[in-house]
Amino acid sequence: MAQAEETRRRLCEAHGWEEAAVELVTVVASGDQVLDRPLAEIGGKALWTKELDAWLADGSIDFAVHSMKDVETERPETLMIAAVLPREDVRDVLVGADSVATIPAGARVGTSAPRRAAQMLHARPDLTVVGFRGNVATRLGKLEAGEADVTLLAAAGLNRLGQTGIGTPLAADTWLPAPAQGAIGIECLAARSDLVALLDAIDHKPSRAAVMAERGLLRGLGGTCHSPIALLTTAEGDTLTLRAALFSPDGAERVEASATFPAGDTAGPAALAHSLLSGAPEAIRRHFTGS
Repeated sequence: MAQAEETRRRLCEAHGWEEAAVELVTVVASGDQVLDRPLAEIGGKALWTKELDAWLADGSIDFAVHSMKDVETERPETLMIAAVLPREDVRDVLVGADSVATIPAGARVGTSAPRRAAQMLHARPDLTVVGFRGNVATRLGKLEAGEADVTLLAAAGLNRLGQTGIGTPLAADTWLPAPAQGAIGIECLAARSDLVALLDAIDHKPSRAAVMAERGLLRGLGGTCHSPIALLTTAEGDTLTLRAALFSPDGAERVEASATFPAGDTAGPAALAHSLLSGAPEAIRRHFTGS
């Protein structure tokens, strides 16, 4: 809802509309209804989009607001990401300890994200990962109840909720974020040229370029919700540098590579995907379907 409200505010400001010109239509996605199992076990990222996809198709809504890291890489051809808002902080925030190094030996880390679990176990194989799903309040409640000793949250979500004093942000160049983390995407029917034109006014081109490069890498890797991948994109003018690491789910294996290419180039992310998989051991490759 915070993301939808930000989208409405930006759209109204861009076009000089009153707030009432944009109606917020709420939906409880399937991904929010089943919280006792990892996302990958109950249908993957489609659980965040399928209800909204149906509403777009039948005209119940004009556009959908998504966390881009929760949107499947392959989307229906009838839909398009018409805008990406200015990207928020891409970092993860560690809650319950001041740093990864100071987490007590043998502590329990609450997360259901394969990337966070694998990256943590790679850095701290002495720790134990326990399943942790839900929104920010739910996960903080589970931590308070003692279901885990530490957890990880997206800085972007905390910032959008005004909860900036929670936890310790982890440096993005040492603790690599998730693909598209911190990015809000606005999706509509590709045939709705009227909406595409309206939404273009709030499209932040640098954020779009980075997010699309990261999604291009995911496409080349053939990654799924089971695939532990962490990456960081940096920009210098119209040139992007994408640094990515793949892990085995238990964190024992790690491979890293990087590539620099022009914004909008699709060959760069694809080549990086090939480089990563070519250098990865079988313990990593089996979790990706790319070549």
